[in-house]
Amino acid sequence: MSDQKTKHTTTFDDALDDDDFGLIVSSKGELKGIWMPEGKDEEEVPEGITDMLMRYWGVDPNSPEQTATLH
Repeated sequence: MSDQKTKHTTTFDDALDDDDFGLIVSSKGELKGIWMPEGKDEEEVPEGITDMLMRYWGVDPNSPEQTATLH
């Protein structure tokens, strides 16, 4: 038996289900982007995600005044 742990990695894309949102955060904790599910870019971001983005980064992705790049 070995004491070594096996490291498993996956891509960001593979980690998400079709309806998942994802946050891209820098190593300094800065919000770099929001991954939107395909076909959802015209819909509002769900309230729970919006609440978190407002609380931690002051970003309201549903505000027409908020400029953003969607991924």
